[in-house]
Amino acid sequence: MSDSAGPLAGVKVIELGQLIAGPFAAKTLADFGAEIIKIESPGAGDPLRRWRLMKGDTSIWWQIQSRNKQSVALDLRQAAGQDIVRRLVRDADVLIENFRPGAMEGWGLGPEDLHAINPKLVILRVSGYGQTGPYRDKPGFGVVAEAMSGLRHLTAEPGRVPVRVGVSIGDTLASLHGVIGILMALIERQGSGQGQVIDVALFEAVFNCMESLLPEYSAFGAVREAAGSALPGIAPTNAYRCADGQYALVAGNGDSIFKRLMAAIGRDDLASDPALADNAGRVARVAELDAAIGAWTAQHDVDTVMAALDAASVPGGKIYSVADIAKDPHYQARGMIQRITMDDGDELDIPGIVPKLSRTPGSHRRNAPKLGQDTRAVMASIGLSDAQIEALIAQGVVAAPDPA
Repeated sequence: MSDSAGPLAGVKVIELGQLIAGPFAAKTLADFGAEIIKIESPGAGDPLRRWRLMKGDTSIWWQIQSRNKQSVALDLRQAAGQDIVRRLVRDADVLIENFRPGAMEGWGLGPEDLHAINPKLVILRVSGYGQTGPYRDKPGFGVVAEAMSGLRHLTAEPGRVPVRVGVSIGDTLASLHGVIGILMALIERQGSGQGQVIDVALFEAVFNCMESLLPEYSAFGAVREAAGSALPGIAPTNAYRCADGQYALVAGNGDSIFKRLMAAIGRDDLASDPALADNAGRVARVAELDAAIGAWTAQHDVDTVMAALDAASVPGGKIYSVADIAKDPHYQARGMIQRITMDDGDELDIPGIVPKLSRTPGSHRRNAPKLGQDTRAVMASIGLSDAQIEALIAQGVVAAPDPA
């Protein structure tokens, strides 16, 4: 835990999303000091509370995604619940939602409604396909966005079924684009005094990271295809099997780096070959280069390969499992593995916070909340009396655990 306020201290955020895309954006803001009021449905709460490996009745993932947040259990389907959101946004800076387009409008909580209450409000809307266009009403998850963006077409060995990136990369990229949009809108608001709407589509966020995919097609009709662990058009860079069965990633694609790599593997003939002096020449003979590097790595275990690459100043790396990450000294030195004490007293290692700011770093200030843990305090903060809060609880509009 830390007492660091962070650069976003004083920024109030209402989070109306669930699962990954919206909540990850709020989590990122929370890490740097923003006050996050997370609205969850009474009874079940955010489904992420029960995703993947559980400790008791709550997933371990929840401890990361919802650190530094407050939880209010509120039924948005009821008029009284919608009225509470209107009261909350009166002095809020940001509202984040990742419902299907039209849901907020159906509750009387669309941007026009909210800006009538608070013209300064910045609203982030994350959805599969965006708020406009012919696909806006289709359900869209991150995996679908990854497919539509062109990413899934490339994540495979040639001729084999495209595979999923092992994490929810589409949701996370959309979240980070949303955070960028929020920060830009808050800066712009300093001059205009006005909020605005940020429309983030999952497929667009992934597509934005697809490098030269579209212009290459536009200029040359070139359709980039799956290339496994290689990087098409840049050589040599690939994953090479070592004697112990592990793989070494080797990136020898800079002109001087290539020469050092070839010297390290005992192929001075290739290092001095003028036809291989630049990338174009190496791409033309990439199969030959991959075979040479692969023949060398096959003779050594991965640690020996890494030591040789380090000695030659050639970029290379092992393929880490989480067990490798947990014991790596560089992760430790960079503060990327932090140990917290959960509310039940058990300790847990969680990822550190990025990016690293020199004067106002982010921090883990508060453990992930129980469902409705902060309902009473937040309701009181908008002027509701104890009797009013108890009446809302009795009506099922809000839920709160019994005070400890």
